[in-house]
Amino acid sequence: MTSQHAAISVTGLRKSYAGKDAVAGLDLEVKQGEIFAILGPNGAGKTTTVEILEGYRTRDAGEVLVLGEDPANPHSGERTWRNRIGIVLQSAADAPDLTVAETVHHFAHYYTKAKDPDDVIGLVGLSDKSTAKVATLSGGQRRRLDVALGIIGSPKILFLDEPTTGFDPEARRAFWELIRTLRDEGTTILLTTHYLDEAEALADRVAVINKGIVLEVATPESLGGRATAPALVTWSENGIPQSESTHTPTHFLQTLSARIGGEIADLAITRPSLEDIYLGMIGEL
Repeated sequence: MTSQHAAISVTGLRKSYAGKDAVAGLDLEVKQGEIFAILGPNGAGKTTTVEILEGYRTRDAGEVLVLGEDPANPHSGERTWRNRIGIVLQSAADAPDLTVAETVHHFAHYYTKAKDPDDVIGLVGLSDKSTAKVATLSGGQRRRLDVALGIIGSPKILFLDEPTTGFDPEARRAFWELIRTLRDEGTTILLTTHYLDEAEALADRVAVINKGIVLEVATPESLGGRATAPALVTWSENGIPQSESTHTPTHFLQTLSARIGGEIADLAITRPSLEDIYLGMIGEL
């Protein structure tokens, strides 16, 4: 059964197209106030699932609650329910001849409890671009404007679809700080991303979806047994590369150091990365 206390609760969600399952009995729960990332290959069912949560696509079966209401038929009324969610699509096309300030002020009128538009422009780092036309913004600045439009209504939940596609490294990290700030203010954030480093940096928990079902939900550190996976110790001895997989790397290094009796050449200790675990889960390794 779905939970009334979670920000998002999904049980047995199903959706098919032309007789083929896009979502095949998916279960999911997102806690209030967390950043939750959905990972999965193209065609895994991520987009269909999120669009159902956003109320833009109907489901064939299953129970869904978003902020305690069914997105397909919110008991408070669709407009009231939509006032409580924010959506940042992968791409958006707004009036290019409006300025940043004009755009955000305009969107504020759509909501009953809108944030102060100028405060929002500052929050997303666009104060120095407030009088610039949307058409003149860089890709990163355009994405910040998308987020401003997503949060102007003071949403309880923010849906982010591939939010940093096309960002340079500096812009991505600045954007991450913005997302953390929103989480710290109490906003629940559902994030879909193909960047595993982004999921690892931001998400409190991640769900891996493939073939329309959830394979696992865990913290990035513990997904797929990552936290307890054996470490790989690599080094060189007499000019020959060596390696050893071990659950007790400290003990192994002590033994190795005693045997070599000096500096260990080319020493490195690694555990499986989130990418290693993820690719193994979806069958790419």
